[in-house]
Formats: sequence, structure tokens, C-alpha cells
Amino acid sequence: MRKNLSLTLGFVVFLFTTHALRAAESAEPYEAGKHYQSIVPEQPTQTGDKIEVLEVFWYGCPHCNEFEPYVATWLSKKAEDVEFRRLPATFKDIWTLHAKAFYTAEALGVLDKVHSPFFKALHEQNRSLNDQAALAEFFAEQGVKKEDFEKTFNSFSVDSKVRQATYMLIQYKITGVPAVVVNGKYLTSGGMAGNYDELLKVIDFLVEKERKK
Repeated sequence: MRKNLSLTLGFVVFLFTTHALRAAESAEPYEAGKHYQSIVPEQPTQTGDKIEVLEVFWYGCPHCNEFEPYVATWLSKKAEDVEFRRLPATFKDIWTLHAKAFYTAEALGVLDKVHSPFFKALHEQNRSLNDQAALAEFFAEQGVKKEDFEKTFNSFSVDSKVRQATYMLIQYKITGVPAVVVNGKYLTSGGMAGNYDELLKVIDFLVEKERKK
């Protein structure tokens, strides 16, 4: 009887230990509701079959400026099945003005030339860039003709993109920047992750989560 009882207890302990080990192995390193939030309903992406990673930012945000080198590091190691995009936030008038500048640069095909200098102009050179004239001068410094800038800056297509950006901020439930949306399904940020190094790990975790699907 004692032998049978010992065998039974031993088997129970074995099952419990095995279950605990499997649970530990399957436990995810980042938790929904803590390190990231699910976006409900899921939002469409613009990257086809690739996994979309979308940074929401404002040029005037010091935290966004601080995050830029981390983004550059992450982009240098980005997998081929991942597509990176940016979405300028439009919470205030000056944010909207800078969003128009972003889409103007994109439309003119000079975003790669303008993006980093824009951050530097605001955060290192303490320039205002708070009206169209100042922006036209800044773009001219990057090799863009004034008439090309003004025509594009005041175009219907740029205004439409700014309105779409404002709409997407609502759909993603963005309340602050910088924030990152992964494949229209997950929202994370430095605040949720704890720091920017950890944020990159959360992004990679969410990308892998999508890749497995």
C-alpha cells in the first residue's frame, strides 16, 4: 500500500514539475497590458505582405529626438520581411505644421535628406521652424527650391495625408509620442517597455509574434 502511495505521489510530483517547466518555457517575456497593448479593432497596414512597424512621432518632441539613434540602430538590423514607416502626430497646431513638412518632404522625395536635419535644427540649433516661411528656408538649405516647397506644402495631397494621420492617431488610440505600432495590432512605447533599449526588444518580440502567425 505504501509502495503504491509513494508511486502515486511520485507520479503527481513528476506531472506537476513537467507542467511547471513547460509553463516556464512557454511564458512570454513581455506581457499584454504591461509592455504593450492590443489595438482593438486591428487596423489595416500599408506594407502588403511585410510586417509593418510604424513609429509615431513629433519633430519637436525631445523624447522622439532621443529615440532617433535607437531607431537608426534597429533599422540597420531590420529583417527583410519587416517594413518601417513613420506617422507624424498632429495633437497641436505646431505638430500639424511639422506633419505637413514631413509629408512635403516625402512627396518631394527628400525625406531621407530632411528628417535628421529637422530634428537637429530644433534640438541642437534651437531653431523655431514654426511657420511656413521658416520651413521654406530650412528646406532650401536641404536643396529644395522655394517654389517647389510651397506648391507641395499647400497641396491637396499633403493636406489629405495630414488628415489621414490625424484619423489614424484616433484609431491607434495614441496619447503620447514616441510610440510604435506593430502591424496595426500592437501599441508600445518607451514608457511601457521601461526604456528605449527594452522598447526595441519589445518591437522585435511583437514582430516575431506576427511572423509566427
